[in-house]
Amino acid sequence: MSFFHPKLLDTLQGYNGALLSKDILAGITVGVVALPLAMAFAIASGLKPEAGIFTAILAGGLISILGGSRVQIGGPAGAFIVIVYGIVEHYGVANLLLATIMSGVFLFLMGLFRLGTLIRFIPIAVIIGFTNGIAVLIGLSQVKEFFGLQITKMPAEFFQAIQTLYAAADTVNPIALMLSSGTLAFLIAWRVFQKQLGQLSHLPGTVIAMAAATITTSTFNLPVDTIGSRFGGIPSGLPSFEWIPISWGTAQFVIAPAITLALLGAIESLLCARIADGLIHDRHESNQELMAQGVANVVTPFFGGMPATGTIARTVTNIQSGGSTPIAGIIHSVTLLVIILFGAPLAENIPLASLAAILMFVAWNMGEWRKFADLKQFRLPYRLTMLSVFFLTIVLDLTIAIQVGLLLAFITFIYRISSLSRYEPVNLADFPELQQYQGRIAAFRVYGAIFFGAVKILENIENELPSKVLILDLKNVIYIDVSGMDAVLELEAVCKNRNINLMICGLAHQPHEMAIRAGLLERLPIDCIYPDLQQGIAKAMNEL
Repeated sequence: MSFFHPKLLDTLQGYNGALLSKDILAGITVGVVALPLAMAFAIASGLKPEAGIFTAILAGGLISILGGSRVQIGGPAGAFIVIVYGIVEHYGVANLLLATIMSGVFLFLMGLFRLGTLIRFIPIAVIIGFTNGIAVLIGLSQVKEFFGLQITKMPAEFFQAIQTLYAAADTVNPIALMLSSGTLAFLIAWRVFQKQLGQLSHLPGTVIAMAAATITTSTFNLPVDTIGSRFGGIPSGLPSFEWIPISWGTAQFVIAPAITLALLGAIESLLCARIADGLIHDRHESNQELMAQGVANVVTPFFGGMPATGTIARTVTNIQSGGSTPIAGIIHSVTLLVIILFGAPLAENIPLASLAAILMFVAWNMGEWRKFADLKQFRLPYRLTMLSVFFLTIVLDLTIAIQVGLLLAFITFIYRISSLSRYEPVNLADFPELQQYQGRIAAFRVYGAIFFGAVKILENIENELPSKVLILDLKNVIYIDVSGMDAVLELEAVCKNRNINLMICGLAHQPHEMAIRAGLLERLPIDCIYPDLQQGIAKAMNEL
């Protein structure tokens, strides 16, 4: 099928042992790095830790096998935490699985209908705003475990969460706080002194921190919540296929969350793929990547998984570790499978406080905080868009934030384009012969785009009509939409009613096609259409 062509098929051509050895090493490294993150993302989303691991194994493998990127690693992502937690709280786990399947269908259809390139049209201000907002919410969601607070269930709403944390402030577990603070301090130090560590810098700091916290907790039998005490550990094997009942009534119930998951998954995966392209100097196939993400999100819920997308941290780790083909992503999934088959009992003593510290570290690194310091360099509309999306993501909802952000970006774009569109009367110094026809002949040059946001241009020309001939030079018009062409036709009708001869000069490309489709060329005599302004003016003077 030409419309479905995984990148794996291309990379297997000329594949050799040297590439395989690099991919195996990179895959094992990424698999080890993915273990604590997958569990932490699942727990923070209100699910059991195995949901994250199963997703990393199944979705990660499918995305690597079917995807459109050579090096992208798929799995549970931090960006989904806030959305998934809200769905679990409001709709339940069963409906989360259904919403994930529906989002997979939407993603596949987006790729099938070649909509992958449209994701790139989302302004960077919107992406930065919701990414930083999600980072804040991830950090907020981990305050409970970081301090060991005695809270039965954290609410999804921002203000309720703040109130709940404040009410439980006197229940801090000092041991949990010391453990989480130590984990966070280690991760920061590892990042700061990574260049001085030499060969050790290739080791995953998150895994070392988690292992140290686990050993400390089990050795001294620390009174903190662990995966074993909270969830009973993780199973030592993959789950069996379990059919999810699907009905139209239930599907209607979760269609809005499904669309949110699909849009967020598409944005995250293609943003990650673009970052990877810059690191390996390659180009991914966006539509193929969306179809792979769709297949993964349709399959994984039947095995107890959660939503999956491309993950920036693990993808960058894969590239830095030498991974160059989708084989590395497949090895990453196999590595996780081996870990749970033979090392599942070891996970029981992993303290939730250390996972909370790891997630806070991830949240800090996923946010582009320097962009706030750079805001003064940009215009007010850019600042307003980014800050609106940021605060709305935190306070209200990601969906509302993106809608408002896109609306503000749309309004800003319309304003900018309309401000670039203008008209001006032809300079009589360029055509001195026109001076004797002043009042009878008027010529105007139009620049930019004639669209629904700039039809005022033609309305203003109506106020400056001559008595005999109106000449419009559209050579510098790059685009005319339906509203713009309606305005041109209205101007033609006004000229006709006043016995003014309208001449159009310089129509080319899209404006010319639009004029044909709208019937403008049929309404004007053949001697009123000219390729340039000079010929139009010469014809007008000959007629008078």
